[in-house]
Amino acid sequence: MSEDKDRELRALQAALAAEHAAVYGYGVVGGRIGDGQRTEALTAYDAHRARRDALVREVKDLGGRPVAASAGYALPFQVPDSAAAVRLAAELEDRVAGVYADLVRAAGGGRRALAAEALREAAVRAVRWRGESVAFPGLAERAGTAPPSAAPTA
Repeated sequence: MSEDKDRELRALQAALAAEHAAVYGYGVVGGRIGDGQRTEALTAYDAHRARRDALVREVKDLGGRPVAASAGYALPFQVPDSAAAVRLAAELEDRVAGVYADLVRAAGGGRRALAAEALREAAVRAVRWRGESVAFPGLAERAGTAPPSAAPTA
């Protein structure tokens, strides 16, 4: 496998791992979110499941073995109520945006376009949850925030 394909495969695997974590995290969000935002949480959950399934196919197309979901993920903070669930949803989207920014850098052609679209969607969802935007969604080093881990936890 060429170095470029290997880099792209690693970035795809990182995006897949982030989507696994996001699906898990939205399970927590859904259990704590208020009724007024439950539909938005379910829509985001479904979007992350669809992205996860698409990434499994992309990894296989490049000859890789898709990373499996963990049985559980450590949450970045306690989620006892709806307000914390909203903060968790925004955090999940920020982390997903970060790995898609990496995939945009590593991929080419159609995969780059799909990664850019996924980055945009995550950034828009983060703004909706947070109520404000960041200067460079997915680029923590430019936004002045801590970078997401390579294998994000939910």
